[in-house]
Amino acid sequence: MSTFILIFLNKTKTAVTNLDFPFKIKIKGKGKSRMQVKVFANLRDICGGVQVEVIPEGNRVIDILDKMIEKFPEMEEEILTPQKELKPFVHVYINGKNIVHLEELETRVAENDQFALFPPVAGG
Repeated sequence: MSTFILIFLNKTKTAVTNLDFPFKIKIKGKGKSRMQVKVFANLRDICGGVQVEVIPEGNRVIDILDKMIEKFPEMEEEILTPQKELKPFVHVYINGKNIVHLEELETRVAENDQFALFPPVAGG
């Protein structure tokens, strides 16, 4: 069995840890979070499926939408006004809650949150 030495530097720049190999480690704060976004109605045609994975630059709803628009530019006119606000009747739900009842486009999201994007839908 191999021994692997990891050195972690805390604020005082001290700490050494010995671990037996194989091991798994995840360092928080390194890399960017992946977000799974469920899309509905005509957005499925634009995105080519019912779910899209994006790696946003930040952790707010607007950051995720910006990354989706970067990936699918035709989505912008479907969901956002020229002032970068959600168009009327476009709804974003985080864990089943409409963001209009949270902090709207500034709502913070975590990687494991459920993110759903609904465009305007008419019918009868």
